[in-house]
Amino acid sequence: MTAKPFAVIAGGGTGGHVFEALAIARALRALGHDPETIELVGSRRGQEATLLAGQGFPFALLPGRGIVRRLDAASLRANLGAVLALAWATAREMLHLARRRPRVVVSVGGYASFPADVAAVVLGVPLVLVTIDAVPGAVHRLLERRAAAHAVAFPETHVPRAVVTGVAVRQEIVEVDRGEPAVRRARKELELPPDRKVVGIVGGSLGARRLNVAALDLAERWRGRDDLALYHVTGWRDADFVRREASERASIAGDRGLSYHLVPFEDRMARLYEAVDVMVCRAGASTVAELAVAGVPSVLVPLPGAPGDHQHANARALAGAGAAVLVPDATLGTGADRLASLLEELLSDPARLQAMGEAARAFGRPDAAERIGQLVVTHAH
Repeated sequence: MTAKPFAVIAGGGTGGHVFEALAIARALRALGHDPETIELVGSRRGQEATLLAGQGFPFALLPGRGIVRRLDAASLRANLGAVLALAWATAREMLHLARRRPRVVVSVGGYASFPADVAAVVLGVPLVLVTIDAVPGAVHRLLERRAAAHAVAFPETHVPRAVVTGVAVRQEIVEVDRGEPAVRRARKELELPPDRKVVGIVGGSLGARRLNVAALDLAERWRGRDDLALYHVTGWRDADFVRREASERASIAGDRGLSYHLVPFEDRMARLYEAVDVMVCRAGASTVAELAVAGVPSVLVPLPGAPGDHQHANARALAGAGAAVLVPDATLGTGADRLASLLEELLSDPARLQAMGEAARAFGRPDAAERIGQLVVTHAH
């Protein structure tokens, strides 16, 4: 890195944080800033190495991990290691920022944002916090009063100097087209049948065991349905488990009715949003924002125990707009009976699905990346 940085964008640990950072970086590039002056900072433990490579922005990966919210001996040892790694990463980032002196630091949250955020506060570099969930995370709560501005996704998020911008999503999501010709093209690309109702189940880039088991149960329940297709994205963490389970369930492996597609990760999410009739997923902020901008009806199953119960708040916002149905994780039930019944009800009511999609579009903020980029430029010194 030779050019003096305009902005350092820090955060990561999950795919949602990384996609948010990339969307903001691209917005700053569109506003005229040299991509070489937009540095991304993430975690070695997350997916940043894979997701940031080849994107055209310099990036650095720091040591560290999140805090385990348990009190057993193993968790306490892990947390001690996490604190020491974060302290080392913070000292390293302090030296880096002192030498490079960016005009602004942007934090998209997650434990990976902590070193750059603290360094910005100590060194007097303007800090813009970007909170993508309805409830701010621990790092942002710690530093919210020291921030120059706080970009939030939801009007109900009450923090100092808040500006409601929405969640920045990738341009390909903004360009999703759910008209009939685009649906046919997307289904052809994803090798889905053109004339069936399509359900997508995605538990995030790492995966959600509860949703993965529910998807397997759905596939077993629907094995004789020649009018349905199920597109199941397992996430990397559960991919081997789901493959083994699917191969052991003869009713899935030998199915001749249901069109069942099993993939560990899908980097063509824009095509999947075009192809499906309804999505089933967790309620992370990036997922909720993408569903809204793309205009996709959804069933949201918030992650139980998420910090501040933020996924439930995210899901409640979209469901309150009439764009989604909120299903608590604990009520999925064995054999996915509740989920199957709900999906069958939705799929049998095209008018309701259309109304949900329109409500999602009305809720979405396709210009969020540009809004955040402009806010960052305003506060850069």
